[in-house]
Amino acid sequence: MRTNSTPAADRRLIFLLTVAQRRLQRFVAAQRGGGTPAQSGLLFVLGKRDGILMGEAGAALDLGMPGISGLAERMVEAGLINKCADPDDGRASRLWLTAAGRRALARTKAGVADINARLMEGFTDAEIDIVSRWLKAVQTKFPKGDDE
Repeated sequence: MRTNSTPAADRRLIFLLTVAQRRLQRFVAAQRGGGTPAQSGLLFVLGKRDGILMGEAGAALDLGMPGISGLAERMVEAGLINKCADPDDGRASRLWLTAAGRRALARTKAGVADINARLMEGFTDAEIDIVSRWLKAVQTKFPKGDDE
């Protein structure tokens, strides 16, 4: 039962969320010269914990091992990170920022601040808090699968 007077057409949440995600990803990629939001995310993770285990980086980005492995390989090829065997467990790998990765992180931080400001433009802090709470609830209601 609907208790809100908002027309049903404005509540196509799956569609609206999907379109918003695609447009934001395209915008971010264009701003970064082809870089992806996932690459930006890994730069941020490594900016906080350089040398993190690859599995931990994947967990921080909500990626399974296949996803983080592919992302790391693309970023190694781009010269943004190095991937080295963990000295304590040769089966595990650690990820490290390169000098180019540190420069990309600095650019990414500035770009993200601008994008976040643009996303929040025209909304009150209370409205942004509700949107943030809603997006976090989506993650809780639809948790990452065991196969990811």
